Amino acid sequence: MLLIIGGVVVVLASVAAGFLLENGKPLVLFQPAEFLIIVGGALGILVAGNPKRNLSRLLQAVKEMGRKSSYTRQLYLEALKVLYVLFSFGRRKGLGALASKLEKPDNCDLLAQYPEFLNDREALAFLCDSIRVAEVAGLESDELDELMAVDLDVQRNVSQQLVSAISRVADSLPGLGIVAAVLGVVVTMQAIEGPAAQIGHKVAAALVGTFLGILLCYGVVGPVASHLSARNRARAEYLHVLRAGLVAFQKGASPVVAAEYSRRSIPSDLRPSFDAMEYELRRNTRVPETSEVEATH
Repeated sequence: MLLIIGGVVVVLASVAAGFLLENGKPLVLFQPAEFLIIVGGALGILVAGNPKRNLSRLLQAVKEMGRKSSYTRQLYLEALKVLYVLFSFGRRKGLGALASKLEKPDNCDLLAQYPEFLNDREALAFLCDSIRVAEVAGLESDELDELMAVDLDVQRNVSQQLVSAISRVADSLPGLGIVAAVLGVVVTMQAIEGPAAQIGHKVAAALVGTFLGILLCYGVVGPVASHLSARNRARAEYLHVLRAGLVAFQKGASPVVAAEYSRRSIPSDLRPSFDAMEYELRRNTRVPETSEVEATH
C-alpha cells in the first residue's frame, strides 16, 4: 500500500508542480461539483456492474493491499520446509497416515512449528485437501496435477474478475470527465450574457472535469488495478510452488527432490539457493525419525 500511496503522491505532486510553474491558480482546480459527478458516477458503475459477492471480495482485496506483501524469500523457504516435513512423514508412514494427520491441520504436530504457513488458510487448504484427496481417491500424479490446476484456474478467474472490475472503473473515468465537462459547458451557456471573467471561470471549471477524469484514470485507479493484478500473480506463483512439490512427490520423488521441484518453481528473484534450502532442511527442520532421508529417486 505504501508503494501505491507513494506513486500516487508523486503523480499528484508532479501535476501540481507543473501547473504552478505555468502560474496556474490552485483554487481553480477545486471543483466539488465536477469531483462529485466523476467519483459518484464511478462508484455507481462499480456497484451496478458487479454482483454483491464480487463487491465483498473487492473490499477484502483492497484491505489486503494495505498489508505488506508476504511473499518473501523467507516465506518460500518456510514453504519448502513444510513440504519436506510432510513428505518425509509420508515417505516413512505412508500417504494414508499423512492424510489422517492433515484432517485437522490446526492440530497437526507436523505443522505446529510453522505458524506463518498455518495462518495462510487458503494455501493450507490447497495443500492439505490435495494430499487427502490423492490418498482417498488413489489419484495418480497426472490426475492430481490436473485437479490442482483446476483449483488454481478457479482462483485465477476470481482474481481476474476483481482486477477487471477496477479496470472498468478506470476506463469509465475519462468518459465521466467528459460528462462533467459537458454539464459545465451547459452551465456556462446559461450565463453567456454575463461578464467575460465569469464565463472564463465557468469554462475553466468545465475543463477541470476532463482533467480530473483523465488524472484519476491513469494516475490513481489504473495503477491500483495493476498493483492488484501483480499481487494476484504473486499468489498464484506461491500456490504453484506447492503444487510442483506435491506432484513430484506423488510421482515417487524423495522428499528432498520434491522440495527441489518446488524450489525450482519459485521466481528467480525470490528463490533461495540450493545450499540455503539444504541447510534449512537438514539443520533447522524437525523431521520424524527416518532412515530414508535423502535417497534420490
